[in-house]
Amino acid sequence: MQNDNEKLRGNIVALRNSKCKKKCFKKLIKNLLPRVKENVFLKDYTTFKIGGKAKYFFVARTRNDFIKAIKASKQLNLPFFILGNGSNVLFSDKRFEGLVIKIKDAKFKIKNCVINAEAGTPLFLLVQKAQQHSLSGLQWAVSIPGTIGGAVYGNASAFGKAIGDLVKQVEVLDLKNFKIKKLSKKECKFKYKDSIFKHKKNLIIISVILRLKKGDKEKIKKEIQKFLRIRKETQPLNYPSAGCIFKNLKSQISKVKIKKNLLRKFPELRDFIQKGEIPAGYLIDKAGLKGKRIGNAMVSPRHANFIVNLGNATAKDVQKLIADIKKKVKKTFGIELKEEITIFPH
Repeated sequence: MQNDNEKLRGNIVALRNSKCKKKCFKKLIKNLLPRVKENVFLKDYTTFKIGGKAKYFFVARTRNDFIKAIKASKQLNLPFFILGNGSNVLFSDKRFEGLVIKIKDAKFKIKNCVINAEAGTPLFLLVQKAQQHSLSGLQWAVSIPGTIGGAVYGNASAFGKAIGDLVKQVEVLDLKNFKIKKLSKKECKFKYKDSIFKHKKNLIIISVILRLKKGDKEKIKKEIQKFLRIRKETQPLNYPSAGCIFKNLKSQISKVKIKKNLLRKFPELRDFIQKGEIPAGYLIDKAGLKGKRIGNAMVSPRHANFIVNLGNATAKDVQKLIADIKKKVKKTFGIELKEEITIFPH
């Protein structure tokens, strides 16, 4: 008798030679992923509230679900996208002709000063649980509405802190051989808003181990409240957004050459350069772009590095606005802004 893999290979060969590919493919993917859904609006799964439909959409509730969905997409030669909380992504208005895997596995363990969390665990939940266990180091991350997997992928940072600083180990699935392996902090190659995972797409984050420090529970709580207050006071939380659109100028700041007349006009630039970081929001603001609007997408008057959705904004609106911002900042300061968010497909 044929085993399951042989049957699958036979079905795929038959599918390639079939005249009824659409019907056969649908049957095959439903056999592999019985809970898969069709034609799901991605705007309902992102903080931007923007995005067309995904041809197939699957919620991975467990680690096995997650790996199974990835394997199914590879077996069927189906493009896939892994979605966490959807807080740092802009999906196209067009239908994605592939599989979106929504990772919802939020299991985690805390032992001594170490947190071992599955990739789908919300970051704010880990901040809360760390505080309850008197663990310090994650307070700053309470303002980031993503998952630990997404945070590690992009080396999320805020208030001068970065998640990569706390990483001890990352467990990954290597798509080249479908083996699970563990990467050390050094192997993750963390840089400002960057990691090895952005460059080696064959490495899929499965879980993360963080090392924190013992602290005072009440002090940690007060710091969390402070960061939440700052977020409320400085960010446009009353409209959907994807967080900061552009990276601050940090790693490339040594290459930045500001004309003397601009340094006289914008004296704050000297301070930023000395500190080693120029905020993208400052450049956008001083370029006179706060409040600029295309369709229903607008540069936030509260924080210029946020583009907000005023209601039914499209990805096309946002991308046009991003292009205009980059052009104006380049013309004003001679500086090229780089996107922090993931635009999919790019």
